[in-house]
Amino acid sequence: MVSETKLKIAFPSKGRLRKDLEKLLRFKKIEFVEEGNERNYIAKLANQNDILIYFMGAKEIVTQLDEGNIHLGITGDDLVQEKILDSEEKVTSELTLDFGKADLVVAVPKIWLDVTTMADLDEISHVKRMNTSKRLKVATKYINLTNRFFSKCGVTDYRTVGSSGSTENAPFNGIADIIVDITSTGETLKANNLRILDDGLILKSSANIFKSKTIKWTNDLEIVSNQFLKSIS
Repeated sequence: MVSETKLKIAFPSKGRLRKDLEKLLRFKKIEFVEEGNERNYIAKLANQNDILIYFMGAKEIVTQLDEGNIHLGITGDDLVQEKILDSEEKVTSELTLDFGKADLVVAVPKIWLDVTTMADLDEISHVKRMNTSKRLKVATKYINLTNRFFSKCGVTDYRTVGSSGSTENAPFNGIADIIVDITSTGETLKANNLRILDDGLILKSSANIFKSKTIKWTNDLEIVSNQFLKSIS
């Protein structure tokens, strides 16, 4: 990354977050300039020579915030809480945006009629362990958030199965018994014969503008940051 006198902001490079952000910027009449030049940054903002814009994947933005390579980054708070250990020590949410909304939930097969709460899940996990000597398998991309939530709920007889594809297919494919996944409408879960537990909401997530606490800040950078946040809020 270049220039310690410039405010470095990471924007999502693709997907729904990128499209929704561009829509917001158009509404706020904020324009990009010099996109694709040779100087190790992708763009500037019109009339903002003291801001550099980098386009990155949502997970990479989290990493760069954690490592203190960017000042601000737009990404989901589900990723921040999952990927950054002690996230409250490393970043702060400066602005919650009105897009990127989704819930991280615990979902079980619809045919598990007697399992409606985390307490029920705890009970059935013990039964599975006693009868088969195997633990309940939970497919998820959110291993840290899952472990913290299950521990808070007192569920211990389980193991997580990392998911790199469509998590909602895991029970049908026999990869796992249940899942923890992000959902916006719940329709994909229903289509895969899954049901959210009554108390299975782990996190309500949305896109946020996060501020890194591990990068060097100056008074001038704080001023530029506050101006940018005001312009987009």
